[in-house]
Amino acid sequence: MLKIDDKDFTTLVKFVHSNYGIDLNKKRQLIESRLTSTITAMGMADFSQYVKYITTTTNKPDIEKMLNKLTTNYTYFMREKEHFDFFSNTILPYLVSTKKNKVLSIWSAGCSSGEEPYTLSMLIKDYLGSKAGAWDTRVLATDISQNVLQAAMKGEYLAESINSVPPHWKTDYFVQSPSGGKVTVAPAIKNNVIFRTFNLMEPIRFKLPFDVIFCRNVMIYFDQPTKDALVERFYNASNPGGYLLIGHSESINRAVSKYQYIMPATYRKPLLNK
Repeated sequence: MLKIDDKDFTTLVKFVHSNYGIDLNKKRQLIESRLTSTITAMGMADFSQYVKYITTTTNKPDIEKMLNKLTTNYTYFMREKEHFDFFSNTILPYLVSTKKNKVLSIWSAGCSSGEEPYTLSMLIKDYLGSKAGAWDTRVLATDISQNVLQAAMKGEYLAESINSVPPHWKTDYFVQSPSGGKVTVAPAIKNNVIFRTFNLMEPIRFKLPFDVIFCRNVMIYFDQPTKDALVERFYNASNPGGYLLIGHSESINRAVSKYQYIMPATYRKPLLNK
């Protein structure tokens, strides 16, 4: 395994943090173990050569490969089910009863391989039923990695990955492969998700403010100032009464955030005073 010296370690940590918000200060061993094979495969002799290249290159696939190696894109259908129950039982009824324009503005920020936004789309379809056609329910799903987005857009998963979904979803919202080993998200659900590349360190300038933002198990890679700044951008990009849902292993700094705490990993922007 290749070793990284102090100078190159500091250079790489600063580069990744300033551009992508990811805190690698305590990840020296992880960097060495996960990037050694990449460096040797690229025909480079050491970390010094690699760090010089990666911090100056305009080749986005190589940068994405590094980020994918240093973070774990681990997700599955119905992960942290409590959030989805709250979305179905509390958030959707509130939105459907108050959104006169019949537009739901929902963002899966850091969507990884797509399970989260597809799950949200299925829950919306379940809730609205025959009325779904009267609504714009498209879910925005973003990630920094083109590789995971391409996999997400295919919507193809191992059959065992949907073991925990409601039984009727398996027939209504998935198409079984002839071999039975894989399933593909049905077109009606797939077409309800809009995938886009987005770096969460960038200003949030989407067309509409959001009613709900899911950003779960993403901020675990950020230091506190980066988290605080991102949460503030989420707040400013949300409608009054909008929700922010984060991972159950995460928290936001309630001393500085204007979000109201609802329950673990669930926050809400206050409604405007009438």
